[in-house]
Amino acid sequence: MRFMMIHYLDEAVLDDMDTPEFDREIEAWDDEMDRRGILVGGGRLETASLTVTIRERAGEVLIADGPFAETKEQIAGYAVLECQDLTEAIEVSTRHPTVRFGAFELRPYAD
Repeated sequence: MRFMMIHYLDEAVLDDMDTPEFDREIEAWDDEMDRRGILVGGGRLETASLTVTIRERAGEVLIADGPFAETKEQIAGYAVLECQDLTEAIEVSTRHPTVRFGAFELRPYAD
């Protein structure tokens, strides 16, 4: 099964974690998931302040600066996982270093 693992993080906390040691932890997770054939894609996103939100209402396109969420946590990145099932996807996600101060949404791909 393919899952999208969406990273939700408070960017202020992420800035504090931007150290060579933390980068090595992330690289170690990426390397292990590559070896296991689980990590099929992903990436880190730029800061939420560069976000544009687009909607269409009543035929009018509305463009607004920034994300609109009732939380300090924003989508910071994502990983595409190929796992046997939800149990394996949870196991893999709980080993990612950012789980200590953020959250992950695991969403299965639609067939």
